[in-house]
Amino acid sequence: MQKVIDYPKRNSLSITKFKMDARFSLFFFFIILILAFLSPWISPHDPVTHKLTQNLKAPFFMNDYLPTHYLGTDGLGRDLLSFILHGLRISLMVGIVSIAISTILGITLGLFSGYLGGRFDSFVMRLADFQLTLPTVLVALAVIAVFGSGIWKLILLIGFTHWTVYARIVRGSVLVAREKEFIESARSIGQKSYRIIFVHILPSVINPVLIISAVELPRVMLLESTLSFLGLGVPPTVPSLGGAIAHGYEFLLSGYWWLTLFPGFALMSVVMSINIIGDWLRDYTDPRAVSYTHLRAHETDSYL
Repeated sequence: MQKVIDYPKRNSLSITKFKMDARFSLFFFFIILILAFLSPWISPHDPVTHKLTQNLKAPFFMNDYLPTHYLGTDGLGRDLLSFILHGLRISLMVGIVSIAISTILGITLGLFSGYLGGRFDSFVMRLADFQLTLPTVLVALAVIAVFGSGIWKLILLIGFTHWTVYARIVRGSVLVAREKEFIESARSIGQKSYRIIFVHILPSVINPVLIISAVELPRVMLLESTLSFLGLGVPPTVPSLGGAIAHGYEFLLSGYWWLTLFPGFALMSVVMSINIIGDWLRDYTDPRAVSYTHLRAHETDSYL
């Protein structure tokens, strides 16, 4: 006889700890948003001004430092703290705007694909399959070769290459929702398709879309930093965390470790906080969710 496992829910201690992590992450991310938004006014120096006579100065806790450059300077004499603050602003702007483009495009295609079905559904799904076969880095190379680099070109590139996950999730939700009784009732009283889609079906797909957006935002920020690190992202004259890490990498073996560590730590902290917020949002919208580690531990105990 097959043994039935009773899958547990999170205990109160786990819930309390996770809420504390989520609160701290929300507070940290809120502070980062404020600092990034106010970076043009609170930065101690212009992030792109070169001062070769003050290059490669150490942070404030080391001997060879300048009082006005708290995190030191890079190889071109640019203030590292100002560069990081402006880089956070650029990374967040690229991430949020590109996610908004992907969300709008993916929701629209997913709604009509799932509701209309037929050839339009097949066309959208084959387009999504084709999109998934294209590496973003190769697409970025092609775009830069034809149109050149730029912030808005990068935003459009990421926005138009990350809509597939939204379209697939929304389409699946629509396929389930369109067979429900309230949709059949709306059809029977003569409501038009666009009203059924945007008034009755769209609200039911908002929760999964929010969760996907919270998960995709740190991935997009990492992608922007990776492309900038490879020289395929924002122009070199624009501050970015990926550009700062790439510049510091040239001096890493020379002992100037802070040029890579500080921008990398800033990027890692923001990405981690957004990931924790995304996990909390997922569990909040789905109270039945159980952590994978906790579930596997319970399964092991059940068979011992």
